[in-house]
Amino acid sequence: MMLNDFHYLAIGLILVLSTASIISALLSRRAATPTPTLTNLTQRINAWWVMVGVLGFAMLFGKAGLTILFVFISFFSLREFVTLTPTRQSDYWVLLGMFALIIPIQYWLVWTEWYGLFTIFIPVYCFLLMPALTALSGDTENFLERVAAQQWAVMIAVYCMSHVPALLTLPVPGYDGRNVLLVAFLMITVQGSDVLQYIFGKLFGKRPVAPRISPSKTWEGLVGGLASATLLGAALFWMTPFNPWQAGLIAFLSCLMGFFGGLVASAIKRDQGVKDWGYLIGGHGGMMDRADSLVFSAPIFFHIVRYFWTS
Repeated sequence: MMLNDFHYLAIGLILVLSTASIISALLSRRAATPTPTLTNLTQRINAWWVMVGVLGFAMLFGKAGLTILFVFISFFSLREFVTLTPTRQSDYWVLLGMFALIIPIQYWLVWTEWYGLFTIFIPVYCFLLMPALTALSGDTENFLERVAAQQWAVMIAVYCMSHVPALLTLPVPGYDGRNVLLVAFLMITVQGSDVLQYIFGKLFGKRPVAPRISPSKTWEGLVGGLASATLLGAALFWMTPFNPWQAGLIAFLSCLMGFFGGLVASAIKRDQGVKDWGYLIGGHGGMMDRADSLVFSAPIFFHIVRYFWTS
C-alpha cells in the first residue's frame, strides 16, 4: 500500500515540476533578454528537481536514508550558522564538539528511538555543558553573545532538524510501514506553503508583515499561502493517519510555524548583515535558507502526531 502511495506522490511531484519547467522555458523564450527574475526562477526550479530527487532517493531507503540525509542537512546548516555568527579561538573545543559529538549523538538517539534522551540531550545537557566549557577557556569577550549563538546553532540546525527523521520512529496504530509518508506530507505542505506565499506575495503583496526584517513577506502572501497550503494538506490526507479536516488543520499549524521559522531566520540574517545563509543551493542560497521553515514546524508536527496518534 505504501509503495503505491509513494508512486502516486512521485508522479504528482514530477508532473508539478515538469509543468513549472515548461512554464519557465516558455517565459524565457518569450523574453527578449533574460531578466534577473526569470533567471532566478529557472535556478529555483532546477534546484527543486535536485532537492526532490535527493529526498525521494533517501525515502527509498526508509529510516536509514532519511537519517543520513538529515545528518548532512544538519551539518551544512550548522556550518552556515557558525560561519555567520561571531566566534573566537577559545571556542575551538565547543565548536568541535558541536560537529563531532552533538550531531552524531543526536541522530544516534533518533536511530535507536531513545525518545527520553532524544528530547533533552541538546536543550538540557548540551545547553549546560557548552557555556561551562566556554567559561573554562577564561575568555569573557562577548561571552553571552557567543554562548547564545552556539546554543541557538545546535537548537536550530540539529535539534529541530532531527525531528524530521524522528517521525519514522512513531508507532501510529494501523499505519505500519507508512511513516515515510508523514515526512513527505510535512515537507510538501511546509515547502509548498513557502512557494505559495512567495507567489501570492508577488501577485498581491502590499503590506509587509515585518518590514524591518523581511520586506518581501507580506500579509497577502502569508494569508494566501497558508490558505492554499491548508487546502493542499486536506487534499493529501490519504498519505496520513488523519482525516481531511485534521490534515488541513495540522498543515495550517505546521505552515504557520514554518513561517515563523523563516521569519526568525531572516531576523538572524538581518542582524548579521547578510541576505543568504550561504550559496550551496543555486537560486535558494544556503542549506538553511531552504530548511529554515522546518526549524519550527518539524518539532510541532512531530509532537502533535506523537501525542494524539501514537499508541
